[in-house]
Amino acid sequence: MLRGLLIEDEQHVREELQQLISKNFANEVSIVGEATSVKEGVKAILTHQPDLVFLDVDLGDGSSFEILSMLPEINFEIIFVTGYDSHAIKAIKLGALDYLLKPIDEDELTEAISKAIQQKSKAKSNEVLVDVASNFYKNKVHNKIVVKTLEAQHILNFEDIVFCKSEGNYTTFHLENEQVLVSKSMKKLQPLLDDTIFLKCHQSYLVNTSYVTKYLNEGFLVTKYGDQIPVATRRKDEVLSLLF
Repeated sequence: MLRGLLIEDEQHVREELQQLISKNFANEVSIVGEATSVKEGVKAILTHQPDLVFLDVDLGDGSSFEILSMLPEINFEIIFVTGYDSHAIKAIKLGALDYLLKPIDEDELTEAISKAIQQKSKAKSNEVLVDVASNFYKNKVHNKIVVKTLEAQHILNFEDIVFCKSEGNYTTFHLENEQVLVSKSMKKLQPLLDDTIFLKCHQSYLVNTSYVTKYLNEGFLVTKYGDQIPVATRRKDEVLSLLF
């Protein structure tokens, strides 16, 4: 059974989480403690040594990222809890971490906990994932994204991504010597990538402008590795003005 910890400053949210967890995961998750602030949160984690922590992003005396930065290691699964804070949500998505929106949706909670139970059986560290999210949230470094495949979690530096190609609900990240296929659409991924680096030249393509070497009059951008990236007719003038 997983040892769960609630770090949330709203009592009604803590009570709702407790109720839903007891209802759906009585035999899988046991809530061993609660905390309502950064100070209490650090103490609770060190005291209870949880397997799974529900973390409110914004607490009365700071943010949950402050809690995580004070710990000697992050050896537990994390499910962030937040309101409709677009900045916090983008940070969490950059780190490919799980989150729940308030008010809590029971189906989303069930899905998030089920994933956490599966992940806990695999040896891995969350520290890099948290670092990516935390840096963006604190307006520090924003130069990488974490993406998950069936086999692994990939930390991709923006400078290493040559281009992205979308096919329906799947997107392939093309790097110099590797391709990473993820089950997310371009629409969901584009907002997470730096738009000063990546240019949408076609409905299905995002290209890293630093790799573009020329434009072919047939309607293609060419990368330093010889990839030919199509340019949509309606985007041609904008693309060329930005690049050249």
